[in-house]
Amino acid sequence: MCGIAGLCNWGEGWQDNIRRMNEKMFHRGPDGSGIWASEDRTVVMGHRRLAIVDLTPSGEQPMESHSGRYVIAYNGEIYNYRAIRGKLQEERRVAAFRGTSDTEVLLEAIASYGLERTLVMAKGMFALAVYDKKERVLYLARDRVGEKPLYYGTVGKNRFVFASDLNSITSLDGFDNPIHKKVLEQYFRYGYIPAPYSVYEDIYKLEPGKILEIRYPFADYRAKTYWSMMDAAVRGQAHPFTGSEEEASKELELLLKEAIRGQMCADVPVGAFLSAGIDSSTVVSLMQALSRQKVRSFTIGMWDRKYNEADVAKQIAAHLGTEHTELYITEEDARSVIPKLSGMFGEPFADSSQIPTYLVSRMTREHVTVSLSGDGGDELFCGYRTYASVDRIWNRIRQVPAGIRKPSAALLRAVSHGRGGALAVRGSLLGAGSMEDMYLRSEIGEGIRLVRQDGRAEGCRTIMDTYPAGLLADPQHNLMLMDLLMYHPDDILNKVDRTAMAVSLETRVPMLDRDVVEFAWTLPLSYRRKEGETKRILRRILYRYVPRELVERPKRGFAIPLERWLKEPELREWAESLLERSVLEKQGLLHVDTVRRIWKDYVEKDIWRVQIWYLLMFEEWLRNRGNRTE
Repeated sequence: MCGIAGLCNWGEGWQDNIRRMNEKMFHRGPDGSGIWASEDRTVVMGHRRLAIVDLTPSGEQPMESHSGRYVIAYNGEIYNYRAIRGKLQEERRVAAFRGTSDTEVLLEAIASYGLERTLVMAKGMFALAVYDKKERVLYLARDRVGEKPLYYGTVGKNRFVFASDLNSITSLDGFDNPIHKKVLEQYFRYGYIPAPYSVYEDIYKLEPGKILEIRYPFADYRAKTYWSMMDAAVRGQAHPFTGSEEEASKELELLLKEAIRGQMCADVPVGAFLSAGIDSSTVVSLMQALSRQKVRSFTIGMWDRKYNEADVAKQIAAHLGTEHTELYITEEDARSVIPKLSGMFGEPFADSSQIPTYLVSRMTREHVTVSLSGDGGDELFCGYRTYASVDRIWNRIRQVPAGIRKPSAALLRAVSHGRGGALAVRGSLLGAGSMEDMYLRSEIGEGIRLVRQDGRAEGCRTIMDTYPAGLLADPQHNLMLMDLLMYHPDDILNKVDRTAMAVSLETRVPMLDRDVVEFAWTLPLSYRRKEGETKRILRRILYRYVPRELVERPKRGFAIPLERWLKEPELREWAESLLERSVLEKQGLLHVDTVRRIWKDYVEKDIWRVQIWYLLMFEEWLRNRGNRTE
């Protein structure tokens, strides 16, 4: 896990700027820093290193290939690098390796097979930049599911830039890219900014499974796809698994073990997050089954039993025999994280589970450098109860003829007068044309418009806005795929990467292994959800290691009671300072009366809307960047 950065056509001052970009990513790589520049200085790369595999100088970056033709700056881990190394040696493409790093193997594979073929071959998480000195082509690439971040775009005239951290780009001399106002509409809809957009105009996120090619003179670029979650889902459903549920669970267990075995490899201490949930418990169970030593497991809990599952996690750890560490935190511990959040993400981000994720990462980093997590289980194995509820509501709504539904929806929206509330929600859902459309409309909530538009800003559409209804035969499979295409990479994986890297902790996600993902898409829905039981196939695996009674308990989760906290004096004062009318009017970005009404409804009528947290995280981010709104 590291951080990468780069400049093209920067000209004078490139040294100071690339150093500053590296400094902004110190938390991503505290173990070292490197800079490389082409002879004509038109291409410059920077790197911050968190040493995980090959801790010696032979693993330092940016790294040149043996031939001298290619240079790489790379963030991530290739879990099957030993197999690729063996292939290179067997085919006598590399006489001898200088060290034992996966970076060198990845670079020599690119030199031998080309970038796209190498990425198809590789299993791992990564964001990388490779420069071909001979052809004068810079390539950027991102892993299949979006575990590692990569921003790119233009700053000033004809200056191409890229970085793992958006703060590295905004630190550049002369950075004055305006806030992308149309993107803010998406932020206040979802609580995060979906790819390919960032909060700034002309700065983008490279989407998962993509390669970006930038040719000299580096004035434009084109993207291509080397792997697609949508294609994997369509292909898997077209070639379904034909065995029994028991056979499927055994196959999945083998694939997960293979993924976990590869992800436990490191030259530094490795552990795992452990909640009382199915996903992390399955990962830790398989880790312990594969290990001759006690696996390190980590849990945080709260003293309020309403929000605490640490006691159950402790029992699971005791049964498995892990070396377990738990930390009970207070509400003050959790609240103290809030001022740090905007700096971690570089742009507005408002999933409140960012708070416990940061806290467990901070505690875990005191003991290990790498931690495995159970993320991905809900989306791949139909774990969210929302999927079933949306299915149930849609089946009721579609019984009403379209000729009645559409006028009724329009009437309800008109009655709500743009003020949101239950009528607006019902009107929006009634107007849905498909189950997928209804799922998207449910994400909008009350449909409150917060962003002022001047009519000049370019519109933006996400992959959700163009999702083809009925792509997969089972509607719930479509909802799972929709989440894996946007919500999972842009919210969940974004949250895990930023909060963990804020404390220099590498996280790995076995559920998102390529073979696991592609196998999961071959499974029928009944193997994932049946008769109200979610993640059936994962439960089958877990029950081989953990007694059912330890797992089959009402899920409490680690909730953040924001609606209560924000009424307490310290946080209320903070919130009201951010939402002051004079502050909002000076910024000129939001509908001030709407924002004030939402806050007043909360303070005076106890009406909680998730947009309150979205607003506060946006305003805190805006304050920390110097209130620049041009």
